[in-house]
Amino acid sequence: MKALIFDLDGTLIDTVYAQVLAWQKSFATLEHLTVPAWCLHQKIGLDGKLLAIATGAELARKISSKRADDLDRKHSELMKEILPHPDALPGAIELLAELRKRKVPHGIATSSTRKGLTGPIKILGIPKDIVVICSDDVEDAKPEPDLFVRCSQRLEISPRDCFAVGDSIWDMLAAKRAGMLSVGLLSGGLTEQTLAQAGAYRVYRDPSQMNQKLFELGIG
Repeated sequence: MKALIFDLDGTLIDTVYAQVLAWQKSFATLEHLTVPAWCLHQKIGLDGKLLAIATGAELARKISSKRADDLDRKHSELMKEILPHPDALPGAIELLAELRKRKVPHGIATSSTRKGLTGPIKILGIPKDIVVICSDDVEDAKPEPDLFVRCSQRLEISPRDCFAVGDSIWDMLAAKRAGMLSVGLLSGGLTEQTLAQAGAYRVYRDPSQMNQKLFELGIG
């Protein structure tokens, strides 16, 4: 394989559980709706608008497209309050540095908006020449393959020669649709079995363990 394409939240940045809380508060504030944490956790990684609509449907509440946008914006506002300074996941900074050192092509493909990328990029020490694709750059975010495909295009490497690295079943599904092998990380809170069933070729605890086992991915 010639390249690695990383998801961001739950894969490189420790934000998943804060995301759940922010969504809970967003629904409570705008819809006066109590949403169980587990119901939201399994949807983190989806496009925000789709997440809002799908969550409402599960709870027998019809969420319009406009209302879904409102809920997503409120969620983003609350994230800044709940977690103003997110941390990198164990080994994330070192893994990216190692890939740069080995001159292994890699990029970021996240459902986040461009506006929300400044902090994570700074925390991870990502240079300006690294390809970063977000929801503002594509028509559809995950579970559609657009983010991963666009990133591979920017890297000028065929999707079949890329690994997609993520922590959610939506990352695994988007990777499969893009024609990429996927690598799952447990740092988003899902089980190894869940990620493997979703199609993960390999599953690692976190970026630190993945860094130790790059040889398993054929990266010498």
